[in-house]
Amino acid sequence: MTPEQSKIQSTFSESSHVDSSSTISFVVNDLADISSFIEPYRQELHLHCYRLLGSLHDAEDLVQETMLRAWQHFNTFKGAASLRTWLYSIATHACLDFLKRRVPRTLPMAAYPVAEPTGSLPKPSPEVPWLEPCPDAWLDEVTYNPEARYTRRESVSFAFLTAIQLLPPRQRAIIILSDVLDWRANEVAQLLEISVSAVNSALHRARISLEKNYQRDERDMVQSDRTDAVTSALLQRYVHAWETDDVTGLVALLKEDATLNMPPFAAWYKGREAIQSMLLLAAFDANKPRQWRLFPVGANGELAYVFYRKEKAREGYKAFGVQIVTLNRGPANQYIASITIFLTPSLAPFFAFPPHIR
Repeated sequence: MTPEQSKIQSTFSESSHVDSSSTISFVVNDLADISSFIEPYRQELHLHCYRLLGSLHDAEDLVQETMLRAWQHFNTFKGAASLRTWLYSIATHACLDFLKRRVPRTLPMAAYPVAEPTGSLPKPSPEVPWLEPCPDAWLDEVTYNPEARYTRRESVSFAFLTAIQLLPPRQRAIIILSDVLDWRANEVAQLLEISVSAVNSALHRARISLEKNYQRDERDMVQSDRTDAVTSALLQRYVHAWETDDVTGLVALLKEDATLNMPPFAAWYKGREAIQSMLLLAAFDANKPRQWRLFPVGANGELAYVFYRKEKAREGYKAFGVQIVTLNRGPANQYIASITIFLTPSLAPFFAFPPHIR
């Protein structure tokens, strides 16, 4: 028995002489004490729910629901399994219930053919649920078994997330629990309340499907060392180009076949010329110079920026979203292979940035 289980069991044994209604009263009246047990797991539960759901906002809601359920039913935790397993069970079931009424999340590049630039922006598609970026800080605060089939950073890459979103929700949960968190089949079976053979069968089908949809070439497009001088110089030029309206300089940093995604716009673009046309149309206006400010962060194991746009009504800048910048693999002649711009201002606080800056 772990120290946490002993402490929890001892807490309940002190009240074992009271009836069930008194026990429930004990749970309600000691939320602060219960919080001290369950709060240390909040961050890893956030990451678990994010992998299942593909959304920071939904993950936050489901973790909050998980904590609420844990508070309300803490008296049912008997210590037969670890507290961590119990909380993962609550979170996983909450996510699976949620996914019954939601379609899978995706990115424009996975949902539509490449678009041709036109004289107008495509219409946003609010009815399509888009994937959202995840702060690297969430990864840094969680430890993993090195024997897991997928590393923690790979398991939040957009290539991986896009592929597992195509799996049925239960298969998605099984492959995350088994191949990312490295749980044994009997542990997964107990959590999902199914047989071990059912877990193994679902895991086999999920792995086959994932191999078909998860492109290894995309996974291998890893980032260079962020302290590398060549990388640092390229990224400085990238930020400077955005903040000084240098579209020509920005496009010069791209590979010939670079791609641009801008969810919630239901289109993506390929090639320097197409990207330049769309940036001029969507992001840069000669009558509104120096609109942008960029601040480096890490997201989904890649280089990223929280970016702000100058406000019209008052001084300062308003959060506009998050940009993900993926570099090509070759360190010698480094270029930007893709830019994904999430036009969602509410993402900024997840990356510890305020809604407004001066």
